[in-house]
Amino acid sequence: MPEQAAWRFSKITKPMFDIPTRHLIFKGRVLTCVGNEVIEQGFVEIAEGKIKAVGRASELSNTAGIEVIETNGTILPGMFNCHAHLSWDGIHDLANQSMFDSPEIAAYKAAGNMLISLRSGITTVRDLGVNKSNFATKQAVEQGIFPGPRLLITGESIVQTGGHTYWVCREASGPDEMRRAVRDQVKGGADLIKIMACHDLLEFTDEELFAVIDEAHRNGLPTTAHATFDECISRVVKAGIDVIEHGGKMSDETIQLLLDRKVPIVTTFSAVVMQSQAEVARKYNIPEWKILERQKAMENTSSYDSLVKAAKAGVPIAFGTDAGSPVVQHNVVVPEMKYMIKLGVVDGNYGAIRSATIVAANLTHLEKKLGSLEVGKLADVIVVDGNPLTDLSALENVRMTFKEGKQLV
Repeated sequence: MPEQAAWRFSKITKPMFDIPTRHLIFKGRVLTCVGNEVIEQGFVEIAEGKIKAVGRASELSNTAGIEVIETNGTILPGMFNCHAHLSWDGIHDLANQSMFDSPEIAAYKAAGNMLISLRSGITTVRDLGVNKSNFATKQAVEQGIFPGPRLLITGESIVQTGGHTYWVCREASGPDEMRRAVRDQVKGGADLIKIMACHDLLEFTDEELFAVIDEAHRNGLPTTAHATFDECISRVVKAGIDVIEHGGKMSDETIQLLLDRKVPIVTTFSAVVMQSQAEVARKYNIPEWKILERQKAMENTSSYDSLVKAAKAGVPIAFGTDAGSPVVQHNVVVPEMKYMIKLGVVDGNYGAIRSATIVAANLTHLEKKLGSLEVGKLADVIVVDGNPLTDLSALENVRMTFKEGKQLV
């Protein structure tokens, strides 16, 4: 493994936000996210930051000295957002804030968006950059400077010189520069490496693409690619990419390649969903032509047919919203899930919830610690009013959020 980021060597006397773990028993409906398991009158016990017991409330015996919370709602695992940009706010012009936000403002935006995420039941965020600000964000969370979700960060996304969103990413040209770009993200403390593999056209030479993926893997980091059409998706999977972001139209051969290589997709529909709502989009100064374009995309879903086909064939589909993109704030959870269900890339409400819990945990290789309510896993637990299996909007009523047994909401 590479050397740790420099900030990890700093001595911490005491976290600024020193939130204690608690010994609690939650009682209510339990969605364990182990398959379709539902325990209607169940309980979850947490202690020392982990899940101590899960079962039927009738099985509880001695609860003396333990705080018992009657939720009258639903208990489920903390959720993941597998595609978010914490330093983007979803409100202001994307390119403008990317180029002209000061580091201090980017930090404030990230801090605010972490709180919004926690209040939405999200306890793990895969922050896909795109600039260096997420290095400081992760340090702030891990050193107890600011309370936030668990962060998996990319540092800067890597693009070819002049490539897609070059104005906020790390530009590089040639294999050697690609390797240097990866090493700089590793040095800063990245958990994964992201590349912008295409926009309207393919990006990177074959040698550059090999170099960036090889260097990441050589340093023990997984890779992910912004890839939105068949030729791009097929190309990066053949080159060894680990995850596809967004996805798009794909041939049967590409779908089979995803299956053979066990490469998941993080779908992100929220920009289309939110920008198609004219009364909402106009408040964010979305131009009328863009609103009309998004409305047409909502009406004609044929461009997503191959994503649906891939999902039904067994390609894992993980939850992500592209939070921070225009009109997509960091609490847009239910609209994304509802559209996933409507399209058929997940199987019903529970399938949508699993995409943000155990499926996401598998994608991030955290399935042994997170993603389901099972004994021994970390106590990432949320409580919502209502029953999200009958009305997904219940997920908009998060009452409590615990991360590793610490109550953050």
